[in-house]
Parts: sequence; structure tokens; C-alpha cells
Amino acid sequence: MARVRTGVRALGAVLAVALAAAGCSSTGGKRAEERAAAAAEGRAAVNTPRWTFAMVTHSGDGDTFWDIVQKGAEQAAVKDNINFLYSHNDEGNQQAQLVQTAIDKKVDGLIVSLAKPDAMKAVVAKAVKAGIPVVTVNSGSAESKEFGALTHIGQDETIAGEAVGDELNERGRKKALCVLHEQGNVGHEQRCAGAKKTFDGTMQNLYVDGTNMPDVTASIEAKLQSDKSIDAVVTLGAPFADAAVQAKQTAGSKAEINTFDLNAKVADGLQSEKLGFAVDQQPYLQGYQAVDLLWLYRYNRNVLGGGQPVLTGPQIITAADADALADYTKRGTR
Repeated sequence: MARVRTGVRALGAVLAVALAAAGCSSTGGKRAEERAAAAAEGRAAVNTPRWTFAMVTHSGDGDTFWDIVQKGAEQAAVKDNINFLYSHNDEGNQQAQLVQTAIDKKVDGLIVSLAKPDAMKAVVAKAVKAGIPVVTVNSGSAESKEFGALTHIGQDETIAGEAVGDELNERGRKKALCVLHEQGNVGHEQRCAGAKKTFDGTMQNLYVDGTNMPDVTASIEAKLQSDKSIDAVVTLGAPFADAAVQAKQTAGSKAEINTFDLNAKVADGLQSEKLGFAVDQQPYLQGYQAVDLLWLYRYNRNVLGGGQPVLTGPQIITAADADALADYTKRGTR
């Protein structure tokens, strides 16, 4: 499988083409500038009705990944004249109850993550039956269409895991540890399984309690102390990368620490080479696009994806890429 890279330069080229195309029409360019100015000033760029959209995720407290998703959704909501409601719970049944609350409020659109799809299936079906358009994000790409959602926005977790296995091979790693911090999260299982599939070495799963960071650090440390042949650790969320770095130091291990997701601390870790690489699925884009797609559906019955997920990742980010992204991570959008 081909190695996945950030394509920061390619992104710049795409933006240049887009700007050039906009410049071909003075009217179109002026309107685009007006919309951008409106969004920057915190006011709506459209005159559509003030619909209410609710986002309900499986985030736990203090999860910086979901802070970025929420920020993207909130900024799109300002632009689209949307009243945006956000709630979260990392317990499947509690998340389902929050979705039911949104249904009872008769929201105009619903965004949900499906980390624990069995707990969410019935309530998502209720939303669809009630005529509420649903977009799924982040987790549950395999279940999204079956549950009646318009589309899914996120990365394919298996493909992301396979990209990690390929990257570990290129780095010459032989024995890796995949750290799962949320039991029952199907996306996490898919990531580790995908990595194991393409990795030429051996990979073990380590289950930790992600709500207890000292326990996470201690569990990784104990594993690294007991098996000095482990030369790579892969954590499944940015906050856990720092715990793995601390565990490595205490254990006297030489293992390379890698992680899924990106934030300012991970970017610093890449720059200082405390981390080898990160897998970015662009959470800001997941939140922003989810609100935008619901607005487009309400306004014009547009649907993206053609029945397939709209992918926001994976992108393998290394020290060479971190400099270009550092400013964005510090402002909380990458």
C-alpha cells in the first residue's frame, strides 16, 4: 500500500488554483471575499433560516481532539447562520440519551459519532424516522449508511491503521505496541487491526483506562520494562502520546513513540523528535464539513459522498511537516 503523506505543498497548489479560478470572475471573487469577511467578523454569510443543529459525540472530558472538532463545527455554524448545540458522553447509552434529547428538541439536523454503534442504532433510527437529517462523523463509517445517515465524514480506520503499519515498516521497526484507551470503541480496534495487517513485525495490543492518565503511563511503562525488544509504541489519541513519552523515559526504553491525532503538544513532540510520526484525520474539517453538509442538505438537498464516506485522512505527519502546521495547532484548529 502506498505511503500516505501530508501533501502540504500539494494543498498550497490546490488553493492557488482555487484562488486563480475565483479571480476569473470579478463578481464571484467579490462575493467570496464578502462571505469570508462575514465569517471572520463572526456573522452569518448566508440569509437562510436560523436552523438548529445538534452534535452529540462519544468524547470524554478533556479530550483535545473533540475540542478541535467542536471548534470547526462552531465556526461553520456562524457562517451558516446555525444555532449549534454540542453535547458528549463516552458511555454509549448516555450518548444515546443525549441524542434522544436532541430529537425531543426537534432539531433541524443531527451530527453523531458511532464509536459504539450498537448503543446508537435505535436512537439514530428514531431521528431519521422523525425526519431529522443525520450526518455521522469520526467513528462508524461502516454503520453510517445502514443507520440511515446522509453521509459519513472522517477517516477509514482500517486504512489509517494500514498506513501506520506501512510507516513502521519504512522505519525498520520490528516489534510494536498498540495502546487502546477506550474499550468497546470499534474504531480503535480497527486501527490496531489495520496496523497489524500491514506491519511486517509483531504487534501487541495494550488496553488501558483512558480516563486515568497515571494508569495509562504506568501500564505502558510496565510493558516497556518487561519487554525491551519493543521498538515502537502507537497511541490512538494525542493526549496519550505524552504519557507514552514519559513511560519510555522512566522505563529506559529506546522505543519510538508514535500517535494518532495532532495537537500543539504533538507538533512540538515531532519537532523535538520525541515523537516519530502522527496520523492526522483533520478533526477541524470533520466538524466544519458536518455542519456545512447539513446546511447544504437543508438549503439545497445536496449530499456528498455518493454513498461512500467523505474521507478527511489519514495523513502521516513527521518532523518535516510539523513546522508548517505548528501555528495551526497552537490556535486549536489542527
